[in-house]
Amino acid sequence: MSRIIVVDNGGQWTHREWRVLKEMGVETEIIKNNTPVNSIKADGIVLSGGTANFSYDERMLGSVSEYLDQLSIPILGICVGHQFMSIHLGGEVKRAIKPEFGKVIIELKSDSELFKNIPKKFVAWASHNDEVTSLPPSFILTASSDNCLVEAMEDGSKSLYGVQFHPEVEHTEYGRKIFSNFVDICKK
Repeated sequence: MSRIIVVDNGGQWTHREWRVLKEMGVETEIIKNNTPVNSIKADGIVLSGGTANFSYDERMLGSVSEYLDQLSIPILGICVGHQFMSIHLGGEVKRAIKPEFGKVIIELKSDSELFKNIPKKFVAWASHNDEVTSLPPSFILTASSDNCLVEAMEDGSKSLYGVQFHPEVEHTEYGRKIFSNFVDICKK
């Protein structure tokens, strides 16, 4: 059985991420984002969404930078987790020209293990004012929407994945499949 930890960045749906993993039979727990990196024993990490706005205060993300720098396990960043991953690894995040709240159409742009066996277009739930505007070096764009170029990105060689939308909510089609694919990535 895989063990995947959900890092709580203050998101409103952190418990849903935990619940989806739990219902899939994954050993999981929610930890605070200031948990020391040396105490993490897991096959993968989900970085939850949250309320942090990086133009104001990056410190709200606790030890997340250490997780990205020091752990060699798959990491899935969701919303703010995705944005922080981008900034920390050399990309950019800015205020969205058109913030997304509610249903959006996601269009896959590249092959990805995270989106394996998912249609090229699907409906997802989004809730964000900021967005990734420039990918970190070595990352590729894997999904976009009409209003957000970087709905998903990855560095598959390092097993780092980011999604701007929320696969943990029931309004996202194939959300559980995305989590299932991440669990499979963690088992490799």
